[in-house]
Amino acid sequence: MARIAELICYPIKGCAGTSLLDTFMTPAGLAHDRSFMVVDERGVFRTQRRDPRLALIRPDISADGKRLTLRGPGVEAVSIEVDSSGPRRDVDLFGATYKGIDQGDVVAEWLSEVFAAPRRLVRVPPEHDRVTDGDVPGTSGYADSSAVHVLSLASLDELNQRLAERGAPPHPMNRFRPNVVVSGWEEPHTEDRLRRVVLGGAELGFTKLAIRCAVTTVDQETGLRTGPEPLRTLAEYRRTEGGIAFGAKFAVLETGKLSVGDEVVVTAWAERIR
Repeated sequence: MARIAELICYPIKGCAGTSLLDTFMTPAGLAHDRSFMVVDERGVFRTQRRDPRLALIRPDISADGKRLTLRGPGVEAVSIEVDSSGPRRDVDLFGATYKGIDQGDVVAEWLSEVFAAPRRLVRVPPEHDRVTDGDVPGTSGYADSSAVHVLSLASLDELNQRLAERGAPPHPMNRFRPNVVVSGWEEPHTEDRLRRVVLGGAELGFTKLAIRCAVTTVDQETGLRTGPEPLRTLAEYRRTEGGIAFGAKFAVLETGKLSVGDEVVVTAWAERIR
């Protein structure tokens, strides 16, 4: 029986995740997931593709979303009251313009010190109406695309077996930054075939495969790029027309509470695609 093995929320895009025992699935994904984003002085988003040290920033957001604390390397923690009603500013995410609410100079100065470059923090405004693409339309905060990323332990086990065969060390799940980790499937990449799935009180619809980028080469504990793996090995057996796929993305069809240990109930499958 497939079950939720782990739930991970990433309050700030590109920063460290927080493992949760239970949470609420909102229309934009797990509560508070990618609700904040680091931008440069022009409002252009920053991710681990260019700033791998983002992995070292550990956000902690209160359950009501009103207080955010950031901890990082070599600096004291900073804590702010979240501004959800301030002036909007334009922000750039993959060339598309959205709005963000600037979270003030205190956290901006903290981020600028960590990165030794001008940085600011913005929050998704309440009226954020982003529409994501894929097979099932949906919305998300500042996630790369769809709201929810699902990856199975079986898929990671297969990758690590292939890495071992070439003498490379295993990779932890956090290299791939999923929201929902699933246990109990024997076949790797079963998540690719899901089309509708119920997790606790929430229901998801498949949007697309998760196409992997250079972020997977960043050690999430050190904030350093470690070389060609896992992309080199994944490219040998997971290359698709869109790129190197590992995991699957989903839009939220029904909101609701979900918890680690909840059964993963698949209500619609695609035909076998491997």
